[in-house]
Amino acid sequence: MENNGKIREAIWESVNGLTDDQLNQVLEEGIWSIVQVLEHLYLMEQLVVDGIQKKLKEGEDKIVKLRPIHRTVDRSIKVQAPQSLVPTNNFQTIEQLKNKLSQSRKSLLTLLDSVNEEVLVKKAMHHPVFGELSLVQWISFVGFHEQRHLSQIEEIKELLK
Repeated sequence: MENNGKIREAIWESVNGLTDDQLNQVLEEGIWSIVQVLEHLYLMEQLVVDGIQKKLKEGEDKIVKLRPIHRTVDRSIKVQAPQSLVPTNNFQTIEQLKNKLSQSRKSLLTLLDSVNEEVLVKKAMHHPVFGELSLVQWISFVGFHEQRHLSQIEEIKELLK
């Protein structure tokens, strides 16, 4: 989880100094704005928290093999976000997104503080690309996912110039 925190800090450093107008600017049809990327990260983290909570309550024990989730950072492999994780087109401020992402991270950390890691290893949840991931791998996936989108934010910033 420590690595996830470092990636989140890098995201905030990356967007530091950009105006809300720049953050909301859609440069091309089909390319998200930085705000949309940040909202997607919030939606994803909240989905992971909700999914883990559900699996802890009603999921059967299921040991699954480790998946190559580190490949998530490879942006040459294009992945379509599931509809539930597609951000809105609404104008949002950086403060609104910082609050959302702070809330979802707090929910994730609270959840992790309440459960033994052994339990997270023994339960699994489906991922649309990797198949069944243990809940502990889902925690790591959050960081890889944010790292992938940090690269996307950097690409968008280059286009903003």
